[in-house]
Amino acid sequence: MPNIKSAKKRLKQSEKRRMRNKSYKSALRTQLKKAELALESGDKDQAKLEILAACRRLDKVAQKGVIHVNQASRGKSRLMCKLNKIS
Repeated sequence: MPNIKSAKKRLKQSEKRRMRNKSYKSALRTQLKKAELALESGDKDQAKLEILAACRRLDKVAQKGVIHVNQASRGKSRLMCKLNKIS
C-alpha cells in the first residue's frame, strides 16, 4: 500500500483505467464471438453486419490504446478472410 500522496493517486488512477480497459476488452470479445457465430451459421448478410460491427469495435478499442493498432488490424484482416471464404 502506498504511503506517498502521489502514489496513492496513481494507484487509484491505474485501478480505474484497469477496470475501464477490462470492460472494453470484454465487449470486444463478445462482439468477436458474435461475428464468429454468424460466420459459422453461413448467413452471409448477417455475418457481414456482425463483422463490420466487430471491425468498428476493434478500431475503437485500438484508438483508446487498450490493444495495439496492429493487433486490431490483424483481427480485422482475419475476419475479412473468413467472410471471403464463405462468399
